[in-house]
Amino acid sequence: MTMIAVLGNGRVGGNLALALTRAGHEVTVADRSPGSAADAARTAQIVINATPGAGSLERLTEMREELQGRILVDVSNATVDGPDGLPTDLLYPGSSLAEQLQEALPGTRVVKTLNTMLYTVMTAPAALTQTPTVFLSGKDPEAKQVVRGLLADLGWQQEWITDLGGIETARAAEAAILFVPHVIRSSGFAPFAISITR
Repeated sequence: MTMIAVLGNGRVGGNLALALTRAGHEVTVADRSPGSAADAARTAQIVINATPGAGSLERLTEMREELQGRILVDVSNATVDGPDGLPTDLLYPGSSLAEQLQEALPGTRVVKTLNTMLYTVMTAPAALTQTPTVFLSGKDPEAKQVVRGLLADLGWQQEWITDLGGIETARAAEAAILFVPHVIRSSGFAPFAISITR
């Protein structure tokens, strides 16, 4: 059992919190009330960032002390959104939210994952008709190994997990969000994920 804090109680955060609780972890979900996120992070071993990506850097930088020594699993995408709420561009072109977080939080081990799929697939990858891929980016091998374990608890088989390398590789995974509006307009709002087939 691991003590996990999920920052963000929307569809993504709520879905992850429920699945991780069912897997036997002790999960605290932080809402938007003042101090909630800091309190949750203070007692957790792993913190999951499921807050809206556009405000994540500012929000988490304010929690530098609480995130010191923690593994921060970043599942958010920092985008510029259009009038329909769908992403039109990246907020950090030439970089990524994960890189920005790692630079701002040097005492925290940031791992990027689960951001290349619809939120329902995060906790039910086997529900897709074809094998999905989930990516890992991060500079700390031990932290990535811990996150592999969490992914397994969410139903991800080890052969479905691709370690892209250091935190700088997160910019490639984050850029995949630009597929989303086109996929949704083409095929509707149905579960999907990026998949690497060999």
